[in-house]
Amino acid sequence: MPGPLIERVTVGERTLEALVRIPPGLPLRTSAVPGLAEEVLAALPGIRRHRCRCGSAHGIVAELADTEAAHLLEHVALELMAEAGSPRTLAGETRWDFAADGPRTFRVTLEYVDDLVALSALREGAALVGRLLGGGPAR
Repeated sequence: MPGPLIERVTVGERTLEALVRIPPGLPLRTSAVPGLAEEVLAALPGIRRHRCRCGSAHGIVAELADTEAAHLLEHVALELMAEAGSPRTLAGETRWDFAADGPRTFRVTLEYVDDLVALSALREGAALVGRLLGGGPAR
């Protein structure tokens, strides 16, 4: 199943912003796929070290179990970047304005050291998230 569609990427000096649309065939929230958080953590165990600025008191595991698909993409991309050698201190953000951008459309921002690593992680992350949300294997 195809993953989130990356419609446009704007690369800045230290951050990139991706306009991400979740296709109608994929759930908007991770809670629609039982066991998804465990599948993510099995494929990318380093995500356990992630922290969310969204204020979740339950930690990243609970956050991954019930969050927006694009927010999952943010964390997957950051972890893929870390696996490629980027610093774990890099941060991301997921936000949305459905009135301005359209339904099922999010803006995912990632800090980066190497723009090519970030772009590759975003692309690979979208494919992985698509498989996970479609009930397929992570890798």
